[in-house]
Amino acid sequence: MTRSQQVARPVAVLRGTPAVPGVAAAPAIRPGPRMPVDIRTDLVAESDRASELESLRSASDVVARRLRARAGRASGAAAEVLAANAAMAADRGWLAAAEELIAVGRPATVAAGAATDRFADMFTKLGGLMAERVTDLRDVCDRVVAELAGAPEPGIPTPAEPSILLADDLAPADTAGLDPELVVGLATSLGGPTSHTAIIARQLGIPCVVAVAGLDEIPAGADILVDGSAGTVMVAPDPDMASHAVAEYRAVTARNAAWNGPGSTADGHRVEVLANVQDGAGARAARHTQAEGIGLFRTELCFLDRESEPSIDEQTRIYGEVLDAYPDAKVVIRTLDAGSDKPLRFAQHPDEANPALGVRGIRIATRDNGILDRQLDAIAAAAAARGRVPLVMAPMIATAAEARWFATRVRARDLIPGVMIEVPAAALLAETILRDVDFLSIGTNDLTQYTMAADRMSPELATLTDPWQPAVLALVARTAAAGTALGKPVGVCGEAAADPLLACVLAGFGITSLSAAASAIAAVGATLSSVTLDDCRRAATAVLSTAAPDEARAAARSILPHV
Repeated sequence: MTRSQQVARPVAVLRGTPAVPGVAAAPAIRPGPRMPVDIRTDLVAESDRASELESLRSASDVVARRLRARAGRASGAAAEVLAANAAMAADRGWLAAAEELIAVGRPATVAAGAATDRFADMFTKLGGLMAERVTDLRDVCDRVVAELAGAPEPGIPTPAEPSILLADDLAPADTAGLDPELVVGLATSLGGPTSHTAIIARQLGIPCVVAVAGLDEIPAGADILVDGSAGTVMVAPDPDMASHAVAEYRAVTARNAAWNGPGSTADGHRVEVLANVQDGAGARAARHTQAEGIGLFRTELCFLDRESEPSIDEQTRIYGEVLDAYPDAKVVIRTLDAGSDKPLRFAQHPDEANPALGVRGIRIATRDNGILDRQLDAIAAAAAARGRVPLVMAPMIATAAEARWFATRVRARDLIPGVMIEVPAAALLAETILRDVDFLSIGTNDLTQYTMAADRMSPELATLTDPWQPAVLALVARTAAAGTALGKPVGVCGEAAADPLLACVLAGFGITSLSAAASAIAAVGATLSSVTLDDCRRAATAVLSTAAPDEARAAARSILPHV
C-alpha cells in the first residue's frame, strides 16, 4: 500500500502567500508538541526558593549559551536572529518577572511560563516588529522549561527521508537548524513573506509558502506538493503530475547553476547581482556563488547579545574579514540597525509604547553619537589598512536632514555615504536625499511593513506585507526614478531582490543593483540574463497599473511568461 493510499485524502489545493520560490514533493512532517504548561498551584517552601531561583538562572544561562553557539556556527540572517534569541534567554526583564513569582513561592517552571505569557501579551499589543518576537519568546521559554525539567531540547524532528515541514510557525532557532537535504519544503499557517522563518528559509534555499489557510487539517504522512512561487500547497497530488512539476523546477535550477555572471539583461544592460551577508563567514560563503560583491553587510551581529559595546579594534577585525572576502569588489556596509526587536543592552533604550516606530537604526546614533562615530572609525580603519573605500549606509533614515548629518560623518572619514530607503517619507523625498548622499539602497522588508501599516507576522495581514503590493512598488519606482534623474545608483537589498520575477520588474524601474541571500544569486542572475531591458520596462509599467499583489504578479508574468 502506498503512502497516498494510507492517508486516503482527496486532492486539495490550499493557498497562501509565496515566500521562497521553488517546487518540492514529499510526505509531510510536523514539529513535536511544545513543552506542556506547568499549572501546579502548590507553593515552594520558603527554604527551597533560593534553590529554585538558582535553577532558573542556570537553565536560562544554558539556553543562552546554546543559542550563542548556534549563532556562531550560522551565518547571515540565521546568525542574527539566533544571537537575538540568546539575548532574550538572558533578558533581565523576563528573568526579573519570573524571579518575582519564585519569590512568592511559584515553581521555576510555572514562573517561566507566567513571565512569558506576560511579555507575549505586551509584545502582541505593541504590534509591528515586537509582535514578531512572540514566537521567539515562547520558543526560548520552552527551551528553558525543558532544561529545568531535564528533558531533551525541543525542536524539529530529523526526518528519515526528504520531507515537507508543516507548522503553525517556526522559531528562528528551529528554522536555522533545518537540513535542506531532508526538509525540502516548508509551509506555515502563520507568518508573512518577510518573517524570520521566510528569510532563513530563503537563505537555506527551501521552497516556502506562508499564511496557508487550512494547513492545520493536513496530517503528518500526507503526500504534499509545495509551490513556493505560486503560493500553493497541494494535498495528495497525482504522482506523475508531482514528478513532472519537480522535474521542471530542477531543470530551471540546473539552468540557474550554469549562469556565471556578471548580472545583466539579455541585451547587455548591467544590473549588479550582490549578496547580503552578516559576517566574514557569510561573505566567504558568498564567494562560492556568482555574487559580484556585497550589497548589504549587516553589522548587528557583533553588537547583539553584548553587555558592553565592542571595541573599535574588535569591530575593525570583523569588518576587515568581510572586506578581505571581496578584496577587489563592491562592499556596502550598513551601520548598526538595532532597537525595537533587536535591543542593545548597553544603549539605554527608552521605554516606548511602540518600539517599531521608536528609537531604532540611525535614531540610536542621534541619541548617542559615540556609538556611530566609533563604528565609522572602525570601518575607516579596516578600509585604510586594505586601501579600500567601501560604501557605508545608514538604516531608518526618514528626513533629508538625517541623511545630510550622516553623510557629513561618513565623508569626514573618506568613506562613501548612502542611506537606506525603508520609511515611506524617505521614498517620497528620495531626490532631495540623493543630493546629500552618493547612493540609495531600498530595504523592501521594512518599506513594505511601514507603507502598508501591517505587522509582518500577522497571518491575517500577510497579503498586505507582500512586496508585490502596488503601493510599495510605486514607492520603489519613485526612488529609482530619483536615482536616474541625478545619475546616482539605487539598489534593492530587501527580500524582494531574491524573487527572480520581481527582480526583472525592479530592473525595469531603473534599479541598478540587487542584493539577496547567497542562495538566491544564481536564480536572480540567470533570470535577468534571459530577458531584455525592454521586457523589464514593459513589465514594470504594467505592474504600476494594478491594484493588488496577485494582479501585479500576473501582469508581470504576462509580459515575462518564461520567467
